[in-house]
Amino acid sequence: MNFLRGVMGGPSAGAQPSGAETIQKLCDRVASSTLLDDRRDAVRALKSLSKKYRLEVGFQAMEHLINVLQTDRSDSEIIGYALDTLFNIVSNDLEEEEQEENSQKQVDDLGRQFTEIFIKQQENVTLLLTFLEEFDFQVRWPGVKLLTSLLKQQGPQVQQIILVSPMGVSRLMDLLADSREVIRNDGVLLLQQLTKSNAAIQKIVAFENAFERLLDIVTDEGNSDGGIVVEDCLLLLQNLLKNNNSNQNFFKEGSYIQRMKPWFEVGDDNSGWSAQKVTNLHLMLQLVRVLVSPTNPPGATSSCQKTMFHCGLLQQLCTILMATGVPADILTETINTVSEVIRGCQMNQDYFASVNAPSNPPRSAIVVLLMSMVNERQPFVLRCAVLYCFQCFLYKNQKGQGEIVSTLLPSTIDATGNSVSAGQLLCGGLFSTDSLSNWCAAVALAHALQDNATLKEQLLRVQLATSIGNPPVSLLQQCTNILSQGSKVQTRVGLLMLLCTWLSDCPIAVTHFLHNSANIPFLTGQIAENLGEEEQLVQGLCALLLGICIYYNDNSLENCRKEKLKQLIEKRIGKENFIEKLGFISKHELYSRAAQKPQPSFSSPDHMMFDHEFTKLVKELEGIITKAIYKSSEEDKQEEEVKKTLEQHDNIVTHYKKVIREQDQQLEELKQKVNTLKSQNEQLQTAVTQQMSQIQQHKDQYNLLKVQLGKDNQHHSSHSDMLQMNGIQPEEISKLRQEIEELKNKHEVLQGQLREKDSVIENMKSLQSETGTTEQSSQITAGLEHGNELHRELEALRIQIQSQSSDISKLQSEKQELLQQMNRASVPALGDSGAVIAAKNSELEGRLLQEIKELKSEAKALSEEKALLKQHLDSVNSTVAVLQNEKSQLQQEVAESKKEQDDLLVLLADQDQKILALKNKLKELGEPVEDEDDIESGDQADEDEEEDGEEED
Repeated sequence: MNFLRGVMGGPSAGAQPSGAETIQKLCDRVASSTLLDDRRDAVRALKSLSKKYRLEVGFQAMEHLINVLQTDRSDSEIIGYALDTLFNIVSNDLEEEEQEENSQKQVDDLGRQFTEIFIKQQENVTLLLTFLEEFDFQVRWPGVKLLTSLLKQQGPQVQQIILVSPMGVSRLMDLLADSREVIRNDGVLLLQQLTKSNAAIQKIVAFENAFERLLDIVTDEGNSDGGIVVEDCLLLLQNLLKNNNSNQNFFKEGSYIQRMKPWFEVGDDNSGWSAQKVTNLHLMLQLVRVLVSPTNPPGATSSCQKTMFHCGLLQQLCTILMATGVPADILTETINTVSEVIRGCQMNQDYFASVNAPSNPPRSAIVVLLMSMVNERQPFVLRCAVLYCFQCFLYKNQKGQGEIVSTLLPSTIDATGNSVSAGQLLCGGLFSTDSLSNWCAAVALAHALQDNATLKEQLLRVQLATSIGNPPVSLLQQCTNILSQGSKVQTRVGLLMLLCTWLSDCPIAVTHFLHNSANIPFLTGQIAENLGEEEQLVQGLCALLLGICIYYNDNSLENCRKEKLKQLIEKRIGKENFIEKLGFISKHELYSRAAQKPQPSFSSPDHMMFDHEFTKLVKELEGIITKAIYKSSEEDKQEEEVKKTLEQHDNIVTHYKKVIREQDQQLEELKQKVNTLKSQNEQLQTAVTQQMSQIQQHKDQYNLLKVQLGKDNQHHSSHSDMLQMNGIQPEEISKLRQEIEELKNKHEVLQGQLREKDSVIENMKSLQSETGTTEQSSQITAGLEHGNELHRELEALRIQIQSQSSDISKLQSEKQELLQQMNRASVPALGDSGAVIAAKNSELEGRLLQEIKELKSEAKALSEEKALLKQHLDSVNSTVAVLQNEKSQLQQEVAESKKEQDDLLVLLADQDQKILALKNKLKELGEPVEDEDDIESGDQADEDEEEDGEEED
């Protein structure tokens, strides 16, 4: 009863029964009244009592209110009252006087309990979603507020109910399109609660065009100059994008990153920023960071970084970075945002290196930021942001690392002193009296050396002038000098981290460090002492540095060899004690915090001890150093021998890789030549096929001419005058005989060339046995296999040439017979058959020469594949040139032979025309002349024609 008094807030116990009785009566009226007006009045009265008597109304009226929602859906007024009453019951947003009278814990418990009662029946939430489709303001707005409150109280349970409800999320998305701003704005708040920690709902909302609608709202409200609605939209966008790779990719591919650029357009006058504008811009910067966070997949982050550069977003951020009058917290967040936009992206890092501050003379943005980092009057969070920006600029950026280190080298230092460089600022911060500047400068310089052995060696050349009249000392020596002077813990930790990063994986730097005879006694003294908890961190880092000096020692100094250093540890410290001190680093609480994320995040300057990248180095070296300490001298020697063997093996492997790479290149070139020759061969084969078909045609013509020769022999006496007039003289017959002899000689020359190619192939086979390496033998073996295949092809071609030779002999015999017949036959027929034979012989000659050329090409390809030395390649190249010349000559000869053949055919046609003309003249003179058609009619007709001719004579 006391609890009821507290909740009801009544002034005395006597007022409580009247309130409870009133609520009971109202509930009875809602349940039993048949008139809608009575039920509406009762629900309105319950609404007015629901804030003051929340507990009673909740327990007694919730069931009746749900029944009203189910049965009186046609009356928007009573539905609105019921929804408002339920909202007052489940909501914890009480007025200030209510919060004063009731403890917040009791209020939270009530809201959670009533929410559980309401959502116990999932149909209630589904029913509520249907009311959100109503356009009536009295229904829709209370429904939005009630669902938002339910999500606040029991988010995961309500999310699951909405997720399984048909079109549940889509109904809620329609709220963003409502023309009434109050519903649209509360719809944004509803979606904020709906999308918290639920990736499935986040994806559905994103694919329901949420990005487009929210960005339109932000633009309509004035971007960063807008009110709290812009803030709510940005919070919803963060819910949709943070830790959701699918939505981030959808946001990028939808070209929504480009729409973020106008958010950061600030004017020249940056004074008088409102608190809402600062909040909005802060959220906008955080939204950019969500897209390029180091925790995102590298590919997605890199893609967003490139898009931000191409659309000008990075340039706009750099403008804010260099602007004046920007609030400090916005400037700090902008620096952090630029840091992650350029982190690991070479293109963005190069652009950032080119940014200059609007000063006179212009200064690099990097230099301006470093000046803020080493300035102890700047805010702590700003200095941390600048350090993070510098680390991100150097992350996986060897070009940027080289530019920073080069500003420290003697050849590049500005002697005039007109401008200050990044390296000078880092050295100044490294040796200043401010321990935070010491730590930041040491970590920044360590990042300039990260994973870059070349720069570690170059930094050994840096000399510092300590005071007038004293010789300069190296940067390495100066660091150890400050370390031994007993400065603050933060300064020593920063210097030890720098030295550990510098000396790791750099034996030359270890040798320089060991040259100073005071360094090893200092480290062993620090490790061996029993100091307080604050000094344990320094002891652990000293142990790490000493372990690096042992593991990366190349034994070039006789007094500081690995074995002697390990003996020194065993005598002065003890191996177990050394390993225990080394373990202090990874067990430290600040080490664990720094290992979580790349951005330096410290609650106070005193907690600024470890760098994220250095924690990776400690994790890598701790186990290696532990093994190195416990190794014996024999194991060290064996390890050194193994290292030397591995180095030799690596050198051999590198050499062979180079040889194989060259051979692969040569093989590729040879394959290209082989492909070229094969294509040429195919073209020539096509030409040979065409010529063979032409030869067959000429054979057919030749057989036809033989038939005609037998018939023309009978007219030899009657056409003797025409023989002298149109025929071919015997001198041309002897010329044909000479051509046949030349063809025989060429055939013998080709046979000799074949024998020469066979000897070349045999010589190449003998060269194979002289090659030594495994890779070469494997290549030559493959070449020999190809050579054997080519040799078989040569044998086949040789057989083909022999068959062609027999064909030539057969043709020669047939030609002899023809010559004998031509002595008795007509001259036109003799000229025609001679032309056919000459053409046939010339075409056979061209075919033989082309096939020999093909053999030469294949032999050349074989010799090129087997040639691994330069002189063989030169000889093969010369062979290629010869073959090309022969090919052109052969093609020219084929063309000439075709031309001669065409000329002979033209000549034969002319002769036929002349014969026909002479026959016509004879007929005109009255002499009887027989046509060829009449001759073919039969033997009897021929005899009659001869008798007629005698009578005419």
